[in-house]
Amino acid sequence: MSNVVIAGQHVLLPDLTEELTTEDGALCLPADESERRSFLDEHGAGVKVAVTSSFAGFDADLMDALPDLELIANFGVGYDSTDVEAASERGITVSNTPDVLNDGVADLGVGLIIDVLRGISASDRFARAGKWKNGAFPLQREVTGRRVGILGLGRIGQEVATRLEGFRCEIGYHNRNEVETSYRYFGGAEELAGWAEVLVVLTPGGAATKALVDADVLAALGPEGYLVNIARGTVVDEDALVQALNDATIAGAGLDVYPNEPHINEALMALDNVVLTPHIASGTRETRRAMADTVLENVRTWLADGRAVTPVN
Repeated sequence: MSNVVIAGQHVLLPDLTEELTTEDGALCLPADESERRSFLDEHGAGVKVAVTSSFAGFDADLMDALPDLELIANFGVGYDSTDVEAASERGITVSNTPDVLNDGVADLGVGLIIDVLRGISASDRFARAGKWKNGAFPLQREVTGRRVGILGLGRIGQEVATRLEGFRCEIGYHNRNEVETSYRYFGGAEELAGWAEVLVVLTPGGAATKALVDADVLAALGPEGYLVNIARGTVVDEDALVQALNDATIAGAGLDVYPNEPHINEALMALDNVVLTPHIASGTRETRRAMADTVLENVRTWLADGRAVTPVN
């Protein structure tokens, strides 16, 4: 009997899955529904710890199938795909991997800003298609000196802001609550967007922020404004975004996250003023290794003394 089960091992770092299975005796939950039921009937009792990710998630039904479950260790900082409320009601602790991915996500966020404003990916396509011989690539916008609004000035937001100070950008932000900082505070997303030339989305996902960036926010951002989303796809109203891009309500977008991952709206893929990356913000060797180490620390500390290192509930 194993104390540890892995849900969604296909989206975990392979090294993490191997370490959990070989060193901690973890068992992998089958993806096939019929196989999963048999697995749970045979192994469900006695499992104290489950390891999952923001892609796989963990719902109430799965919790109920593991009657002895005590900890859900999430591989990632975001845990909106796990039913934390249901876990709390059952006395189950949920942990995540905060801080260790701040640099990787912030780096990509700044990279997307540079790319979409300077047209780096678009100009690469232009050059590869042999279009240069027919005329120069259209003029783009500078990053230096831009007004950047950060929607969600948490740890990662602070890292993005610090990097952009090197570009002499003016930083504004909106949080539910004002924080102690020299950056300018705005009382709402629409107000922030109306001031910003670049709006960077960094809020958590979940019901509270669903479609927070809607048609009104995009209209406030305006035809010279750019949207960058490195948070969760659900935070942006995708239909409104497609409409805003097609109507030139905004100038462009850099996106790393989408509502229906791994599927990307074909309307977005058809637009040359949109930079699309496949949810790679934390996708560096350094970050994923640090995330794996945090998961292992949570699992092993819990099994040793019933304590989570990075609990979220």
